[in-house]
Amino acid sequence: MEKQVVDAWIAANSKSLPAEMIVPIRDALYNADESKYLIATSTELKNPTVMLIISIFLGELGVDRFMFGEIGMGILKLLTGGLCYILWIIDIIGSSKKTRNKNFEAIMNALK
Repeated sequence: MEKQVVDAWIAANSKSLPAEMIVPIRDALYNADESKYLIATSTELKNPTVMLIISIFLGELGVDRFMFGEIGMGILKLLTGGLCYILWIIDIIGSSKKTRNKNFEAIMNALK
């Protein structure tokens, strides 16, 4: 793909991606053919700030885990009140990083 197009997409979505993985993503997008590029760039990225807010307000009910696709852990948090708030606090601390890593995985899976 064209360098300018890839750089514009990276600039627009860099907040939703891990900072240390920007270069590998950019290189993978440069080398991708047009169909894979379109699939990868149309992948819906979750906003880390929104996921943090969801973790704070709805995390004890497991909503954040359900949104990450972790159904079992979501049910556990729902039934135990966030595992007596311990798992809820852990999820609040790590939700932004986890969101960025999930976004990275989604893009790289689309480029395979």
